[in-house]
Amino acid sequence: MSKDRSQTPAPTSSRPEIDEFLARVKSLGPSTSTAGKRGRLVFALDATMSRQPTWDSACALQADMFREAAGIGGLDIQLVYFRGLNECRASGWVAGTEKLAGLMSAIDCRGGHTQIGKVLSHARQEHAKQRVQALVFVGDAMEEAVDDLCAAAGELGLLGVPVFMFQEGGDPVAENAYREIARLSRGAYCRFDTGAARELGELLRAVAAYAAGGIKALSDLSARKSGAARMLLTQLRA
Repeated sequence: MSKDRSQTPAPTSSRPEIDEFLARVKSLGPSTSTAGKRGRLVFALDATMSRQPTWDSACALQADMFREAAGIGGLDIQLVYFRGLNECRASGWVAGTEKLAGLMSAIDCRGGHTQIGKVLSHARQEHAKQRVQALVFVGDAMEEAVDDLCAAAGELGLLGVPVFMFQEGGDPVAENAYREIARLSRGAYCRFDTGAARELGELLRAVAAYAAGGIKALSDLSARKSGAARMLLTQLRA
C-alpha cells in the first residue's frame, strides 16, 4: 500500500488470545450443508506492496489448509486478491494444493489501496450461487469507509457466512475495522506478525477444518493438537 506503515507495531496476539480466537468457531454450529458435499472457503489476500515480505509465506500456508481439509472430507477454495489501481480478481474454485499454489505464485504485489468492500461483496455473490462456509481475509490495513464494510459484514453474518480476519502488524485503524467485520459476520479476529508464520498456519488450518467438516472437525482438531482450534472455538461463542 502507498502509505508508510513503519510505526512501531502493536503487540501481536498472545497465546491465550489465539486460543480464545480458535475456541470461538465452535459456537457457529455445523458448517457443511448436505452430507457428501465439499465445503467452500473464500481465501482473500491483500496483495498490495506492504504485503510483499510475507507473500511467500502465504503461498506456503495455504498448502497446510488443504492438507487439513483433505483429511476431513475435502474443501474447495477460491483465491481472491486485490492490488494496484482498483484491481480485484478471483480464481475459479480449486480443490488441489498444487493448483492454488500455482495461482498464488503468479501474483506479484503492487502498490494501491485496500478493497475489502469488494471482497465482502464477492463472497456474498458466491454464496448466492452455492453455499460458502467461510471467508478468510489476510491483510494489514484498511483505507475504506468502515460503516460500509460493517454493513456488508452484517449481511454476511445474517447469511451464515462468518468472516475470519487475520491482521498482520498493529495498525489500529485496521484492527478496529477487522474486529467489527469479524463480530458482525459472527466470525473471528486475530493479529499476527511477520515472524508468526507457524501460528498463522495453525489458525488457517483450523478455519479449513471448520469449513470442510463443521464443528465436529474443528473439535477433533482441537483435541488432537491445536491450541489455535481451541481459540477459534471460544471466540465464536461470544
